[in-house]
Amino acid sequence: MSPSFADLGVPTPIARVLTDRGISEPFPIQAAALPDALAGRDVCGRAPTGSGKTLAFGIPLAARVTNAAPKRPKALVLVPTRELASQVRDELALLLAPMGRTVHAFYGGVGFGAQHTALRKGVDVVVACPGRLADLVQRGDVRLDRVSFVVVDEADRMADMGFLPEVRRLLDQVMPDRQTLLFSATLDGDVDKLIRGYQTDPARHGVDKDEDEPVNHHVLWQVERDRRVALTAEVVGAHWPAIVFSRTKHGADRLARQLGKLGVAAEAIHGNRSQNQRERALKGFTSGRTQALVATDVAARGIHVDGVECVVHFDAPPDHKDFVHRSGRTGRAGAEGLVVTLTPRADAGAVTKMMRKAGVEVRAQAPDVAALGSPTDRPAPSRPAPAPRADRPEQRDDDGSRRRDPRGGGGRSGGPKGRHRRSSSAGKGGRLNHDGERRSRPDGLSSGSGRGGGSRSGGGSRSGGGRRGGQGAGAGRGRSGSGGDSRSGGQGRGGPRGRR
Repeated sequence: MSPSFADLGVPTPIARVLTDRGISEPFPIQAAALPDALAGRDVCGRAPTGSGKTLAFGIPLAARVTNAAPKRPKALVLVPTRELASQVRDELALLLAPMGRTVHAFYGGVGFGAQHTALRKGVDVVVACPGRLADLVQRGDVRLDRVSFVVVDEADRMADMGFLPEVRRLLDQVMPDRQTLLFSATLDGDVDKLIRGYQTDPARHGVDKDEDEPVNHHVLWQVERDRRVALTAEVVGAHWPAIVFSRTKHGADRLARQLGKLGVAAEAIHGNRSQNQRERALKGFTSGRTQALVATDVAARGIHVDGVECVVHFDAPPDHKDFVHRSGRTGRAGAEGLVVTLTPRADAGAVTKMMRKAGVEVRAQAPDVAALGSPTDRPAPSRPAPAPRADRPEQRDDDGSRRRDPRGGGGRSGGPKGRHRRSSSAGKGGRLNHDGERRSRPDGLSSGSGRGGGSRSGGGSRSGGGRRGGQGAGAGRGRSGSGGDSRSGGQGRGGPRGRR
């Protein structure tokens, strides 16, 4: 019989929060790590994604952290991605509330204003990505010299992303006698060096998948590229919520649009999307309004959502470690998941070898959606049809200001008598980001490519006045003048040809 949280020494107010959420028994990593962590000892935990690591460090953090002074937090949690920072913050907020403590997340992609204000008022627990926290330290917005409790989460992912040098610089600034908890799927290489350099006689706890636990069901389907989209739509339509992995950002945007045309509610999530767009996509996914997230590897590292029924490797990764991490998005919290990997015939041998290195023994076979088992037992979310162009509501930006029609005034082509006009602000090889600053196009193309003009005020795509947010800035080049900068990133035709 597993011990209860009370048996492990969890304070009553925190145990009550867990009970109210229906969490009655600790997961193995929690049962192993909590006694040492609650006693104040450094802990080094090896556990796969979805094993309950957040509570393993969140409970002792909530039990031990004290109130902080302005700009001088008492606890620090370092994570690799924005999405993970938001999710850890939300989890910790529930545990900290009965203890009268506060928590705030700090990450890039948003302005410094709100983060500066929060730190000035005083935050007890800081959850942060290393880069943004380093910026805040440099600006003088925060000091780490009173941090007495540190968590390094997903250390292996931070090593893969090149964040460990920044992590070390930040850890050098906290209290020398702090308590440090580190959790990672692997503890070798650079992670081991971090442990030896920044932990004192840590209690080591390792948890692997239990043989009696449900495991992910893997299939490898041999399918040529021209059939992959339709097959993915069929799989996701039957088994959702799902995460579909694309190799590139532009590929993710394109695939999300293609799935939408086939009746699947899909949203892309990647590094070129604004923080608001990424948060809206995640919210739609967790609420059930979105059937599939189409993600790149880096963006998906921060997606920690229970209940993901299926993972589709639309583009199989070349590295077995990425395959393991992608596949770990499903089959979380003791549930069985489905993993579908697609490969053309020419790549089947290499993909099979990669999967074998990941511990998955399968043979490439012809697609068979019916063999995947019973479909999701709930109706697909409804997708409202787009309003006629003349009836569409006025578009507004996130701050409430009116958004200019990307086609500009003066007719269908953005200018009088069909002549396309280029605005002075966005037709010089760059785009304006959400802060009004110019940034270069990720694909190296000038924003004025195409015959129909290249700016937000001229020759934009037909979808420029459509659904707010579209598929992300620069989601693709249109056929005649959609090289411009419409916020919907549509692929429609531009207006009538203007004079070249």
